[in-house]
Amino acid sequence: MFLLPQLVALDMDGTLLNAHGQLPADFPELSALAAQRGCELVPASGRQLATLQDMFPNGGTFIAENGSVVVHAGKLIATSPIEEDTVAAARAAAADIEEPHTTVLCTPETAFVAEDANPTARAEIAKYYKAVTWVPSLDVVPNTGIIKIAIFCAAGTEAHIYGPISRAVPNDNVAISGKVWLDVMARDVDKGAALTQLAELIDVPISRTVAFGDYLNDLQMLRAAGTAVAMENAHPQLKEVADIIAPANTDNGVSVVLRRLLGESDVN
Repeated sequence: MFLLPQLVALDMDGTLLNAHGQLPADFPELSALAAQRGCELVPASGRQLATLQDMFPNGGTFIAENGSVVVHAGKLIATSPIEEDTVAAARAAAADIEEPHTTVLCTPETAFVAEDANPTARAEIAKYYKAVTWVPSLDVVPNTGIIKIAIFCAAGTEAHIYGPISRAVPNDNVAISGKVWLDVMARDVDKGAALTQLAELIDVPISRTVAFGDYLNDLQMLRAAGTAVAMENAHPQLKEVADIIAPANTDNGVSVVLRRLLGESDVN
């Protein structure tokens, strides 16, 4: 028996969004049900804050950039810059990787990308970053104020990017956030830490939180939540820690499970 949730963290890609990267058709109805139950739905994503705000224009609470940016009631409550030495080390390691890739340097307000990014990288970046600053070279971007370093590699980040970057910054959070994306955040910064911080801020017991996710950058969030939900299409490591396995994102799994947790049949 699971407790009625008061705070639900929702990963986007591979979790809430369908195969076309769109919100499920019944999301407005699901949001209304959650509100009726006194439960807040919180997008929790590696996506940029500006992107999430565009996707959820009526939303006021967000966990963005894999926990590096937290917003509640429309107010920025936390950002977590990476130490300058870490940024420098990660950038140097990325520059030495021979497999083609594109590096994105993120601040709370924008994402810096070099203008020579190829069309495939540009299309991927457009999915996740609404606010982009194109620069002739990333060399013009300083190492200060960077909250996340994202690296896109069409050939796969787990095989080609994770090893060199994790060796270069072994004390910080290097997360494989998708088959073609890897993110670097400051140490102890992740979606799980952000969920815990948010729950404490709004006085919600962690036992009354739920987290839905599908990939390795969701692992700490599922571990932190009172109820952990992994999608059927999730990485095996998430399924190992999950309390519930939801149907795949292509089968509207978030809605199926969340309606049950919210006790939809008991709503008048």
